[in-house]
Amino acid sequence: MARITFDDQIFETKPDETVLHTLLRNNQQVPYGCKAGACQCCLMRSLDNAPPKKSQMGLKDTQQKQNYFLPCICIPENDMSVVLPNQESMWLEGKVIDKCALSETVILIKLKSKEPLAFFAGQFVNLKNEAGIIRSYSIANIPNPEHALIFHIRILPNGQFSRFVADELEIGMPLSFSHAQGSCHYLEGNSEQPLLLIGAGTGLAPLYGIIRDALENHHHSGEIHLFHGSRDAAGLYFENKLREMEKKHPNFHYTPCVDESNDERYTKGRANDVAFKQFPKIDGWRVYLCGHPDMVSHAKKTAYLQGASLKDIYADKFSS
Repeated sequence: MARITFDDQIFETKPDETVLHTLLRNNQQVPYGCKAGACQCCLMRSLDNAPPKKSQMGLKDTQQKQNYFLPCICIPENDMSVVLPNQESMWLEGKVIDKCALSETVILIKLKSKEPLAFFAGQFVNLKNEAGIIRSYSIANIPNPEHALIFHIRILPNGQFSRFVADELEIGMPLSFSHAQGSCHYLEGNSEQPLLLIGAGTGLAPLYGIIRDALENHHHSGEIHLFHGSRDAAGLYFENKLREMEKKHPNFHYTPCVDESNDERYTKGRANDVAFKQFPKIDGWRVYLCGHPDMVSHAKKTAYLQGASLKDIYADKFSS
């Protein structure tokens, strides 16, 4: 028998009993549907021990890596502390240790956590200021001994949080953040697989982290193609860093795209249109899409029609 910790309570399983049945038997309010692992309505996450592989059937590789599982088909092999996906809302405390302008409309902030934290480059967190305003931002850096998180924040004219960042946030000030979430991050294994990354505006932030993770931590040997789009050249705020990265890593290729331009340094057109025109067949590729919801939805459909498997398409939609 195993002990299941859920909602600050401990429940013992019976022989050959699933986690879901154990919780329901003890009158716990948890969502479920088919009870057969098909609908995934009961999705949970283990905070400590890895769940049995059988209980992760049908889940994305990124979800499996984060210890998500289906309790309806999980007969636990060890004690487990489990939560529903929407229960991971405990706020962590951090302090701003850097702030700088990347362009006229994008500001970088670096936040140091007061305690060790686990995340994958490319995931996102919710940031909350002392006024209680909450916004979601993607992590633009890789895990580090400093326990720091970097964000690229686009300043919107009437954006409550982004205007706070631009006008009031100073180095040394506290800022709360949630645990990292999202499945848009690099996966170990299959290091020869070609990667296609398409982002618009600050949709570059998670893609930059993913690329660094692939190249620096996992020595990805397959070709990596990044297409970053903006209305004009001023929006290509990380151009110099990406061109330096291109020189350092022969398998990394950077294509900056602008909607309207006669400058030969840039490719004219939307990043997703340019990318899929250059690579009309992407069978066996892994695809990452980040930016405006319309662009991401359209690009996801196009990637699938041009050969990418749905399980190899990872998307992160940015809404204002």
